[in-house]
Amino acid sequence: MSSQLIQEILAPLESLRLIDPHSHINPHSAASKTLADILGYHYYTELAHSAGCPREHIEEPGITPKEKVGRLIPWLATIENTAQYNWLLEMCRSFFQFQHDRITKDNWESLYDRSLEVLQAPNWERAVIERSGLDGVFLTNDFDDPLEGFDTSFYVPCLRTDDLVFHLVRGDVRQRLQKATSMAIGDATSLKKAIGCLFSHFKQRGARACAISLPPDFAPEPESEAVISGIVTKVFSGSEIDEDSMRRLSNFVFWTLAEFCADFKLPFDLMIGVNRRVYESGVYQGQDLYDKRTSLILYKRLLNAFPQVTFPISVLSETCNQELVSYAWIFPNVVTSGHWWYSNIPVFIERDCRSRLQAVPITKQIGYYSDMYKLEFALPKFAMYRRILAKVLAEDFVLDRGWSVERAVSSGIQILRGNVETIF
Repeated sequence: MSSQLIQEILAPLESLRLIDPHSHINPHSAASKTLADILGYHYYTELAHSAGCPREHIEEPGITPKEKVGRLIPWLATIENTAQYNWLLEMCRSFFQFQHDRITKDNWESLYDRSLEVLQAPNWERAVIERSGLDGVFLTNDFDDPLEGFDTSFYVPCLRTDDLVFHLVRGDVRQRLQKATSMAIGDATSLKKAIGCLFSHFKQRGARACAISLPPDFAPEPESEAVISGIVTKVFSGSEIDEDSMRRLSNFVFWTLAEFCADFKLPFDLMIGVNRRVYESGVYQGQDLYDKRTSLILYKRLLNAFPQVTFPISVLSETCNQELVSYAWIFPNVVTSGHWWYSNIPVFIERDCRSRLQAVPITKQIGYYSDMYKLEFALPKFAMYRRILAKVLAEDFVLDRGWSVERAVSSGIQILRGNVETIF
């Protein structure tokens, strides 16, 4: 009965077209060109490297896409148990008519050749969008992105601000900011004005959010412009500043971003708890890990100071998810957002999904985002989430509470798409 019930709920959720509220898609090269673009996703290189594949083996300069795939193939046998391998199989079956239950040294070359035909066919980008049921994909745009040459009604701009908050001490970041805004920056007032120019640029081109990933020890506080002006002058003249001044500068820029989110009526996506370069010998994009020391109490002042700003918050661990649930329970401006990175496997998704559905107003939950770098990953990632959501709705709400299937489906649609439309 439970399996049949899950299918009754899942079927309409699977036919629902989606808006993906967070990705790393490059709109100028959104779809994969070869199977190497798919297997080069950091999940696969991280897992292969973890299982013993030398980093240099897959990051050697000059290797062809087919050579890279061939070097990864032997390591796939070590990760067949993982959710990420299941995404890979689902993509190969859906897009490339792959008929086998494993990718092996005996069948990978025929798979590669078939994938090349599909991926390099005319209009593949449009085909994968339609097959994946996507009506929009939010981007992660550098603050100096001109936002030109792509359809911003489908590829929705999002102002990513990590460099502004944490890397203004780097000369290249300062140069990019001054070039993007055509402004000479020398004090707190001019820095604030430059950031306002970025918001104007993004908003005029259809941006729907501002976003940042944050380390576990960041604790945003407002800073006095009078104090910050001297620090800004030093930084933009190329002088070095001490650690306390760097912290104050980061606080000032971050607080300024929140103020402009209020002014421009943009949600501020916070992805909290990533510790960079933990494993310094890791593969590309495979060096960062979450940190259990993260606590949302560090954002108490921010959340109280900006009740008019919606903060979709993503966290990386189950313990943080329980804290996020409680904050979304209490704070009107806190929204639970997706299942980020190390939480993006079924066992964690299901438990986190259950807790959110049982405790957070249904209007305040962004069920899922892909975090993808290539369009092909939308299909298996959202398929995984839809199956889990249907299971939770069936077991916890239809069976346990006596909801109708129609009511459960309506809730699933709101979590998958409706809230994305209203919040953004």
